Amino acid sequence: MNTPLFGETGGCHPLARWVDHSETYGRHVVERFAAQMNNINTVVDIGAGQGHDLNIFKTLHPKSQTIAIEAGHVYAENLRNKVDQIHVLNIETAIFPFKDESIDVIIANQVLEHTKEIFWIFDQVTRSLRGGYFLFGIPNILSLHNRLMMLFGVHPTQHKLCSAHVRCFSKNETMRFIDACFPGGYRLVQFAGSQFYPFPAKTARLMSKFFPTLSFSIFFLIQRTEKVYNGEFASYPARANFETNFFTGIQSDLIKSQYHV
Repeated sequence: MNTPLFGETGGCHPLARWVDHSETYGRHVVERFAAQMNNINTVVDIGAGQGHDLNIFKTLHPKSQTIAIEAGHVYAENLRNKVDQIHVLNIETAIFPFKDESIDVIIANQVLEHTKEIFWIFDQVTRSLRGGYFLFGIPNILSLHNRLMMLFGVHPTQHKLCSAHVRCFSKNETMRFIDACFPGGYRLVQFAGSQFYPFPAKTARLMSKFFPTLSFSIFFLIQRTEKVYNGEFASYPARANFETNFFTGIQSDLIKSQYHV
């Protein structure tokens, strides 16, 4: 048997045997957030995987149209006959195939940490939402076990250099990012945590309930306000004079006219 490459597998620590890794995706949190919504007609999942989160919404909102976005055709094939629509595109450089203000809910569960072009993604999410919700779950760089690891000079588990993760998040820093780019454009409706290393599921849920900002994964339900959106997320790197190249959405007028009202 070949030895896995460095970074190829996760959860190999001896304590990981006690952990239910499905808790990382916080399906119970997604279900709780979805249950409090009304009049949901369209739900988009960025990086839908096996379609579990879209299925939650379809169960709670049977009349809703479920739309999946995936990065490749292999992943998209897994969703066939599970959702109403499937789109294959690169969310870091593509215009989302939706008209302005046409979507009620957009989900991104354990996806944003894999991306560099966070400004463009939030631009497309915000453009697409109709006073709707952005529900996203991300690894928490300030989880309790990460704080302890860094205290002893050990790199945090969610942001290894040799891994698929590109960005790291915490509750306060995520909200600062949103408020800085688009002041007054979103309100935080709900915040929750899921997964709590190194405890089994029952204990992890209890710990996450009382200490969400120390959880392995953190979940945000934000709602777009009535403030008019004029591309503030995409323009922020230039306005802030960032010394890094970011994709800002230079596209032909022909492509733009296809999806903009």
